[in-house]
Amino acid sequence: MTTLLNVIWLVFAGAWLALGYVVAGVLCCLLVVTIPFGVASFRIASYVLWPFGRTVVEKPTAGALSAVGNVIWVLVAGIWLAVGHVATAIPLFVSIIGIPMGIANLKLIPVSLVPLGKEIVPTDRAFAAYGR
Repeated sequence: MTTLLNVIWLVFAGAWLALGYVVAGVLCCLLVVTIPFGVASFRIASYVLWPFGRTVVEKPTAGALSAVGNVIWVLVAGIWLAVGHVATAIPLFVSIIGIPMGIANLKLIPVSLVPLGKEIVPTDRAFAAYGR
């Protein structure tokens, strides 16, 4: 089922959203100082292409630099990527079949706003720390 959802997602939302993340990553990699933002953007682009079956968790080693970097990221690219998610979610919600993908699109907004200090893991590993 996740493969079917991922293929439908790729066609209707994932391809152009991932392109937005790749463009943001390339722009961030042009300057040496913002290379960590570019790496995070490429990581999220792969997640946006194939999101079902994976989830985002907090990275336990994230520190204060991640918080400062997230503030800069929101100002530079995060707002625009979040707007892209909302603009994609609206037509998905209008079509009845796209409602699960619209919900998934809205769940991607927090990671598009604050990507540093997050880790993308398979859903079967997300709760491994809790003894599941």
